Amino acid sequence: MSQVPALQVKDLRKTIGKKEIIKGLNFDVFQGEVFGFLGPNGAGKTTTIRMLVGLIKPTSGAIYIAGKNVETEFKEAMKNLGCIVENPELYPYLSGWENLEYFSRMDPSISNERLYHVTELVGLTNRIHDRVKTYSLGMRQRLGIAQALLGNPHLLILDEPTNGLDPAGIREMREFIRYLATEEGLSVLVSSHLLSEIQLLCDRVAIITNGEIIRTDTVSALFTDKERVIWKVTPIEKAKQLLAEVTNVKEGEDASLITPFISDEISGWNKKLVEADIEVMEMKTVFPTLEELFLEITGGKAID
Repeated sequence: MSQVPALQVKDLRKTIGKKEIIKGLNFDVFQGEVFGFLGPNGAGKTTTIRMLVGLIKPTSGAIYIAGKNVETEFKEAMKNLGCIVENPELYPYLSGWENLEYFSRMDPSISNERLYHVTELVGLTNRIHDRVKTYSLGMRQRLGIAQALLGNPHLLILDEPTNGLDPAGIREMREFIRYLATEEGLSVLVSSHLLSEIQLLCDRVAIITNGEIIRTDTVSALFTDKERVIWKVTPIEKAKQLLAEVTNVKEGEDASLITPFISDEISGWNKKLVEADIEVMEMKTVFPTLEELFLEITGGKAID
């Protein structure tokens, strides 16, 4: 693994007018890592990303991409960066290949071989000569990523990459991003407000709210002991009394009960209910919502 992180963010701040929007962010992204930037809409994710990619200037702090300072070594830093902020900019009446050719002209070092390689990498070989207007949203996203990879960057930044995709497209995008990290050694920063996607996709996560990072951790550490079981049972009051004898239990929505998930105990709890003539109609494991996770991490302080 490279000694120099693909991305270093040091005490990053942004003030607009008299209001501090981004409040001293610190985090690193390492080689071959998928790093999640998680927070509700309005938390400061997009403002941060715009500073990372050089679209707006920080009020203070420093950003290093592959060891290059974005402020003082801008061109060198940007050579190591590929990004899609919001939606990829594509020309719908050109083919996918013509779009890549157009963008490659901005960097004379990009060869036709590189165009073929990124086309194959994103799985568009069979459709690359079709007009982009005929592409599905998922294909447009992949073409946008191909465009971002033309310069062979160390770091890829994706802002809400699964927005608008159907479940199959989301799964495909997730698998593709993991491939880029594990097989190509690319570092990927993924911004999202979807807890489930970050959980399935990322190695580490920084959680941001109100312009501040409140926790940075591995996904496994973040979700340890957070899984819950939702029970649909009848009669519910009798079930609640029995479960309360062996674990913590509270009432959920739609006449359900919620307990912690303890893998070695679940079958015993279920047996106890059945033996007491309680009908277990449904039992499923769930993770907390983004809002619930924030409440746990902040000790009950709600998201503004």
